[in-house]
Amino acid sequence: MAVSESLSYESVYRDLYHPALIIAGCFVLVALILSIFLILQHLRSYTNPAEQKWVVAVLFMVPVYASESIVSLSFPRLSIACDILRNCYEAFALYSFGRYLIACLGGELCVVELLENESRKLINKPLLEEGGQGEKHSEEHRSLRNFFFRPYILGKELLTIEKFGLVQYMILKTFCAFLALLLELFGVYGDGEFKWYYGYPYIALILNFSQMWALYCLVQFYNVTHEKLQPIKPLAKFISFKAIVFATWWQGLGIALLRALGVLPKEGKLQTGLQDFLICIEMAIAAVAHMFVFSAEPYHFLPAFEYGEVTTETTKAEVKLEEDDTPAVVETKETQIEAPGTSITESVQDIVLEGGQRVVKDVVLTINQAIGPVEKGMVKIQETFHHKSDSKGEEDESELRVEERFEEDLTSENHV
Repeated sequence: MAVSESLSYESVYRDLYHPALIIAGCFVLVALILSIFLILQHLRSYTNPAEQKWVVAVLFMVPVYASESIVSLSFPRLSIACDILRNCYEAFALYSFGRYLIACLGGELCVVELLENESRKLINKPLLEEGGQGEKHSEEHRSLRNFFFRPYILGKELLTIEKFGLVQYMILKTFCAFLALLLELFGVYGDGEFKWYYGYPYIALILNFSQMWALYCLVQFYNVTHEKLQPIKPLAKFISFKAIVFATWWQGLGIALLRALGVLPKEGKLQTGLQDFLICIEMAIAAVAHMFVFSAEPYHFLPAFEYGEVTTETTKAEVKLEEDDTPAVVETKETQIEAPGTSITESVQDIVLEGGQRVVKDVVLTINQAIGPVEKGMVKIQETFHHKSDSKGEEDESELRVEERFEEDLTSENHV
């Protein structure tokens, strides 16, 4: 019975494989054309490197996902390698989106100032209050508990937590991706198998908590800074990005659960093929959304002090006054300077070098933050043992002194 069911599923898979591959290929072609076109627009109008280097990194998520999915669908034996590439870049894209929000707020120094101002307003701390009681009052509010319930009062600590949350996911995701490859080589990974002797359920559990923590840190940071981010329309960007992350990770986990429950057949290639097919379709939809959400149009113009072709946009509006029916005309003029095209080579060089340096700095900082509490704990343990050894030594010395005194007393009595 099981053999006949397996053969029937094989027959269905063969019948659906080629049509699915053609349909997926068409969607991938659309995704690649739109994404590469938008990326080239940003590279040609690279007028705000602080923001655009991270925008390009986020936009590259679509061609990376689409390419590895169609390759995995075409060559199932490469599915694990393609999955590693997808997982690594997903974590990097999440980190890049967080850096993009920071860049839109003016950089880390401006974000720190913004968060500190919000914190002072809520805890009624005067701007010039320093030292003693002020610091103690501030420390009482800057706890992890307040991160969940009152993130506004954390001040600059919120930025530290947000960066740590994003980078820890990037590190864990990359590590677990290569660990999955190693386990697969030894035949103990069990992709999609929820069994205790396979590594898949444990890795999935770790990545699930890591990803949820990273997204929650990003949400809390967005909740505090969303008013300042209104000029870039952050909600649409936030939803479009989170949709990709959730669609890929939770979609794959859902397919694995349906397979474990017997809803889907247990042939591994059907599971990975279905996941890859859906991602190909979703990336085409994401590419269309990115054309509007991450448009390069705002970067086509420079500030007025730069060189270029000046254009003036005039807007007129009629306003009726309550006392008089005669409408008043309000006219506003906005002067914009068209930016000259930038070199794609220079833009890519800035993204790779400057962006790479920033990533390395944040990774090193995060590792130090993770190691710091461990080092403090080890120091406390050493101090405790040292204190106990000193106490024991003092007790031994006191006992020795008592014995010597007792012997002296006995000697003096004998002489008497």
